[in-house]
Amino acid sequence: MTDLAATLGVAIHDPAPPREIRFSRAGCRLHGLDWGGTGSPVLLLHGGGLTAHTWDFVCLGLRGAARLVALDLRGHGDSDWSDDYRIDTMAADVVAAADHLGFERVGLVGMSLGAVVAAHVADARPDLVERLAIVDVAPGADFESTWRMRAFMARLGPVRELETVVEAAMRVNPRANRAGVAYRMSTMFRRAPDGDWAPKADPRPPDFSAILEAVERLAAQLTGVPVLLVRGERSKVLPQATAERLVGRIPDGQLVVVPDAGHNVQEDNPAALIAALRVFFGSS
Repeated sequence: MTDLAATLGVAIHDPAPPREIRFSRAGCRLHGLDWGGTGSPVLLLHGGGLTAHTWDFVCLGLRGAARLVALDLRGHGDSDWSDDYRIDTMAADVVAAADHLGFERVGLVGMSLGAVVAAHVADARPDLVERLAIVDVAPGADFESTWRMRAFMARLGPVRELETVVEAAMRVNPRANRAGVAYRMSTMFRRAPDGDWAPKADPRPPDFSAILEAVERLAAQLTGVPVLLVRGERSKVLPQATAERLVGRIPDGQLVVVPDAGHNVQEDNPAALIAALRVFFGSS
């Protein structure tokens, strides 16, 4: 992890691994990675199909500027699967994480689905959320452009060798960093008792229409908190005009475009994202 972070231009001052945290809400066991630190708390929420580990490089580089905790949303990573994946349910999980950790005020960083959840938290609990960074999502986003990746994720199943999944992912996105893809897949799969590699994520498809409806409510949910919208320069999901339109509707909003990054900004160019987050959360 640290070697890969270095190749991505991330300056590492403390290479120690994070501490795992576990807590439960409404019978669902939830998991996160606590990177420590004495700064203001910041909770990081991943996109659909990803895990808390998608933030590893960002947390390694931002460590020391904030108390960083990356969460596995229910149904993802090492959190339990569930029969309830509503946005408000996942938002309540985030609030429970803050309570579990004793955080009275937090910053939030959310990518794609995680941004939708974070916006719901900010709207429902303005007393809790100090400021919010959302990554590569806005009303009017072109999620049709992600159909190949979503289809790839839907087909994931047990494999004998993890390299098989890496090869398939590289065919879907040949521009991706191969070492980064291999690392991501190593965090999204676990060894099964028979020796195969099995996906950690719940294989049941998400309620995509409900997620899209929640995306369209973002602007109304972001009126009471400082917001940083981060767009990947080569993202097909979030066109520049769409990003600018959302920021124009937010009273205290700003836009940063991260170069050499697609939808997964935190993995494509973590160094530039770290710089933007450091400025945004340092101005609180």
